[in-house]
Amino acid sequence: MSRLIDELRKLPGIGTKSAQRLAFHILRSSDADARALADAILVLREKLRLCSICNNITDVDPCGYCSSAVRDQHIVCVVEEPTNIATIEKTRSYNGVYHVLHGTLSPIGGVGPEQLRIANLLTRLTPAAMPDLDSILAPAPDDNRTIREIILATSPTTEGEATAAYLAVEIRRIVPTLRVTRIATGVPAGSDIEYADEVTMTRAMEGRRDF
Repeated sequence: MSRLIDELRKLPGIGTKSAQRLAFHILRSSDADARALADAILVLREKLRLCSICNNITDVDPCGYCSSAVRDQHIVCVVEEPTNIATIEKTRSYNGVYHVLHGTLSPIGGVGPEQLRIANLLTRLTPAAMPDLDSILAPAPDDNRTIREIILATSPTTEGEATAAYLAVEIRRIVPTLRVTRIATGVPAGSDIEYADEVTMTRAMEGRRDF
């Protein structure tokens, strides 16, 4: 029991008391439920991996987004975590591909560029930055390797903004002409402007568009 509690405490957001409750719940569960839980964890570890292109969680490599023939491979949306992809997909307004960083820059937390999945994002820009001789002599009309826009969709937190700023500098260092955009932030839909704080209202004004 102590061993199980110690292992459960390693999960994010799980303290000692929560780990104890989970451990006793598992103890009271049927053998079938306990085996199903253990089997689900083992299958997760055995079958799932990170996509070698975008770092999304997948059971095939490359993932369904990167290998899709109907998605726009020229636009890459950079997100912090794999769970962010589901949020964007719910909008049904984005048809490009993704790149998952698995975190944000946090000097206080000891998270620097080396701890994030940034290197292979910059590698994805290489074909556009340094085309080979064949592509120069006979360029393809629609080269799927050429990225035309990077959308920085990190959260509007201090860490998210710092990460977006760092990526923008690094991307433009490799491909100065590449379009780099940032998701808009401001007053949420359905809310009252009266209750918007100063920062939110400032961003809403700065991100205004033609109507």
